[in-house]
Parts: sequence; C-alpha cells; structure tokens
Amino acid sequence: MSLDFLFELPGWNLPWWGYVVVALALTHVTIAAVTIFLHRSQAHRAVDLHPVVSHFFRFWLWLTTGMVTKQWVAIHRKHHAKCETEEDPHSPQTRGLKKVFWEGSELYRAEAKNAQTIEKYGHGTPDDWIERNLYSKHSAAGIWSMMAIDIALFGPIGLTIWAVQMAWIPVTAAGIINGVGHYWGYRNFACEDASTNILPWGILIGGEELHNNHHAYGTSARLSNKWYEFDIGWLYIKLMSYAGLATIRKVAPTVKWRPAKPLCDLDTLQAVITHRYDVMTRFVKSVRVDAASEIAKLKAGTHLPDTWNLASFRCWLHKEPAELAAADRAALDGLLGKSERLQTVYRMRQELAALWGRSTASREQLLEQLQAWCRRAEDSGIPSLKAFSVRLRSYA
Repeated sequence: MSLDFLFELPGWNLPWWGYVVVALALTHVTIAAVTIFLHRSQAHRAVDLHPVVSHFFRFWLWLTTGMVTKQWVAIHRKHHAKCETEEDPHSPQTRGLKKVFWEGSELYRAEAKNAQTIEKYGHGTPDDWIERNLYSKHSAAGIWSMMAIDIALFGPIGLTIWAVQMAWIPVTAAGIINGVGHYWGYRNFACEDASTNILPWGILIGGEELHNNHHAYGTSARLSNKWYEFDIGWLYIKLMSYAGLATIRKVAPTVKWRPAKPLCDLDTLQAVITHRYDVMTRFVKSVRVDAASEIAKLKAGTHLPDTWNLASFRCWLHKEPAELAAADRAALDGLLGKSERLQTVYRMRQELAALWGRSTASREQLLEQLQAWCRRAEDSGIPSLKAFSVRLRSYA
C-alpha cells in the first residue's frame, strides 16, 4: 500500500522550534518506557506497574522501537551476569568503545538471535495473545505505523521527526549508556565492573545516566544516590505510585552513621556488607593523601617511571588483581616493591574486599575477620588506615 497520499496532508503548522519540542517530547516518552518498563520493571523487578501503564509502554515501544520485551530483558540480564567479559553482549572493555557506541544496535540484534540467551534470561516477561501475535510477531509493523502517524500529523517534516525517534534509542541507550557508561564518567561505588555515572542529572536519558549507581544496586527502582543527583525516571515512578499506578519493590539502601563503636559487632558487619561498594569507594578516597605523599617521596628519591602516579595507583586500588592488564600488574608490582607503606595499603584493601567474597564463612567468622582487620589498620602506623577503621565502625 502506498503512503504517498499522506504527503498531501497539510499537517500541523508549527514554528521550527515547535517541531523540535515535539520530537523531544516523543523521544522522552520512549526513553521513559525503556527505563521504567523494560529496565526497572521487567529486567530487574524493582517496580510493579499497573496493567494499564505496562500496556501503554509496550504499545509505545512497539511503535517507536520495534524492540521485543523478552529479547531486551534477556540481553540486559546477560549483560549484568557476564559484565565486562567476552560473553557480555555489549561491553566496551572487551569490544572497544568505538564499536559499542556506533554499532550498539547491531550488537543488540546479533544477541537477540541467540536462542540460548533469550531462553535463559528472558523469563517472566509478557506472553499474552497480543505479545505473541502482534508485538513479537510483527515488530516492524509498529515502526512503519509510527512513520505514517508522524507524516499524517506533521506532513513531510514528520519524516524527520520519525527519523529522530528511530535513532533515539540506538544512540542514547545502545551507544551512550552501554558504551560511554562503561568507559568514562565518575563512580560513586567501587563495584566489580567498569560502570560509570556519565552525569549526575539523569534527564535526557531518563536517569540511565547514573549507570554506576545502577550496577552497584541493580534491583533499585531509584538510580540517583547522592543528594546532588537527579533521576527523572524515579520522579515519574514516585508520581505513579502516589496515583496507585506503580508499586515500588526495592530501592538502594541509604548509608547511615552512628558514633564509632569500640568494636565491630554483627550489626556493623551487616552494614559493611550491605554497603560494600560504598565502603571500598571511601577506602580509596581515604588513603589518597597518604598514597600521594608516599609516591611523591619515592619520585624524589628514586627514578620512578612517570606512569607510576597517584591516578594509576587509585585505579589499581579500585580493581581486583585478576582484572588488571599484564602491563598494569607488572607496574603495580614494581611500585609496591619500592614501598612497604603502599604494600600495606594495597594488602589491606584486598583483605577488606575479600570479606564479602567468603561465602562459606559463618557470620561469626566474618565478624572475627573484620575485627582483626580493624586492629591491623590501627596498628599499621598509617594515619589514613587508622581513621578508616574508625569510619568502618561507624556504619549503621
């Protein structure tokens, strides 16, 4: 059927900026559908949506992206399960930033053809009549329907609006979040992957800009964490919850403090494990001054390579030894071999991180190990380690 007759429709006569506003508004609804429905509700079960809201988002995504819920959810869950490994469907750490940024959609489509991925990770997604017979079976029909609607409403300029809609998710989600969000930005939490917060204000991409926060607490419906961060997707969820259209299931725990206890107890242990990513981030920050002073002293007294600096040492502190490239591992060994002080800091970091990796230990054994860690920190003669031991005993 030819769509030529649609070009004869006059469409809405808007000023140029009016079309820009319309395009941004339509794409914003799409990104809201992705972050609230696909991501937080379907993939991570952080929020339950009213059936009317869920079906609106499903319908809108069919019109504007053609993405199948089960495929998107399965690929995203596999990304978390295999993050930064060769099996990660879209990691810039293994595939390169350029490829993920510019070919993110191609990576998505390739993984969507992997029946094993869809079967293993796509459970619990919609499987009703309309999903089987329209949304999944005729996913491209929604995209062409959206083109016809845009042309009918706006005339020939509707093609441009439609093109922007079609490019929005491939660029912002597949390119920026999956690519830049694992390559560049700031980190609130020292989680095991390379995720970053691109910006502290998540508006344009619905709050997904706060990607490091999400990887630290994957089942949280709220992606903002610090007081200065803003997650517009969370605002929408809260408004829907007030109207009875959403039920929030989980949010990231908030760090609370109390006066430092003389000795860590089981409550302290639980708080430290719950906030382990916050603990590791604060540890790295706390030893920064001592580490910088020691590295400067070494450079003044010996001929250290220029690459041995505080920035490199902090980067190494954020990672497990197995995650370091061979060259970084060799450089770290060389630096630690010249400083007993830096050796102590690095060893204490590894011992602290090992606490929550000991799945076979009882709570009493873990508590004993945490208490021993604090004693060693306070007896180390390194002011930052002693101060951090006090901070550790303040977690509530």
